[in-house]
Amino acid sequence: MQELIDKLIQEAGLTEKQAWQAITIVKDFAKSKFPMFGGAIEKAFAKHSKKEEEDFLD
Repeated sequence: MQELIDKLIQEAGLTEKQAWQAITIVKDFAKSKFPMFGGAIEKAFAKHSKKEEEDFLD
């Protein structure tokens, strides 16, 4: 997931917070379009996302 965050920061000029928001939007969109895969999508993103305790900047 960090690789995708870095790519969004470098190529799209997003901040890290904006990159995480973009990924969340895409994840939620995919879940709404493919509800039968909602659990799998959530697990895939959860496996690679940062944990709440790692987010010391907020």
